[in-house]
Amino acid sequence: MRHVIALDVGGTGMKAALAGPGGEVLHRARRATGRAQGPDAVVAGILDFAAELHAYGAEHFGTPASAAGVAVPGIVDEADGVAVYAANLGWRDVPLRELLAQRLGVPVALGHDVRTGGLAEGRVGAGRGADRFLFVALGTGIAGAIGVDGRVEAGAHGFAGEIGHIVVRPGGAPCPCGQHGCLERFASAAAVSEAWAAASGDPDADAADCAKAVDSGDPKARAVWQEAVDALADGLVTALTLLDPRTLIIGGGLAEAGETLFAPLREAIRRRITFQKQPTLVPAALGDSAGCLGAGLLAWDLLASTDRMEVTP
Repeated sequence: MRHVIALDVGGTGMKAALAGPGGEVLHRARRATGRAQGPDAVVAGILDFAAELHAYGAEHFGTPASAAGVAVPGIVDEADGVAVYAANLGWRDVPLRELLAQRLGVPVALGHDVRTGGLAEGRVGAGRGADRFLFVALGTGIAGAIGVDGRVEAGAHGFAGEIGHIVVRPGGAPCPCGQHGCLERFASAAAVSEAWAAASGDPDADAADCAKAVDSGDPKARAVWQEAVDALADGLVTALTLLDPRTLIIGGGLAEAGETLFAPLREAIRRRITFQKQPTLVPAALGDSAGCLGAGLLAWDLLASTDRMEVTP
């Protein structure tokens, strides 16, 4: 059966699948990334894992994978297939597409993890059917994916969608990117955890604890939460003004708070827009499988492109 390898590389673990032509998952696997052993070991682990998936497909489905799609964190040059930089994995300028293609003997597509997850959400998840969507992941940081007609825009230099570095509080808290007042310093899960730990006096408290305290009516929690919601709304309205998406998909750890987040966020956006059209605001639907599913879509898209080139006279 024709299938592709889909691999989502995270800071601590890798999620993989063999995906059929209709997107059906034929096989799943997980493995630790092994970042403590250094960047070279991480790359070797990715290559070995992909090779094992290739062999599994050949043994169990009668033929090896036709292509592979790989999603990685950090700065990614998708056009050249290079993992440019990832702080949590310690690598720089890794020609990952070339290395995988040589190891597997099949075409390989390389993508940015959030954009790849956004591709899956837009095409087969919460944004299915939307011609224009914006996917925003609220995790340790904040990143986004701009969807247009079933594809995700990477930008001229691979930086499109970095909504977490829109400045929403000029002169505010310093960000590792070098600016001050970036959105992710106020509205990411990490930022809410930090603020709630300070407000509650509990150094182990996190964003999930803050959401629970909001639901119970704690005024300090509500103040922390509202500050994050207001900052997020400011950043999102800037993005909405520029992109005019039909659907706004929110995922990541902070979105797990459900309506505790979505109800005040819808209202905060409504208060801020003037001439703009308010998009449909929905939670992400695919959870932590989005990156892997998106990697599979990248692989099938690559095959479709290759097939078209082969039949062009």
